[in-house]
Amino acid sequence: MGKGDKKSTRGKIWRGSYGNTRPHRVAHKKSAAQSAVDSRKGRRK
Repeated sequence: MGKGDKKSTRGKIWRGSYGNTRPHRVAHKKSAAQSAVDSRKGRRK
């Protein structure tokens, strides 16, 4: 296993490919509770 291995994470990084061992990074959505907290922070009393 190493850079030449198509199934290993290191091999996928070296080749620049993606799959089960190296998934794409997913941008997480804000939850409704978190966005409510963020909107309260910007208000003045």
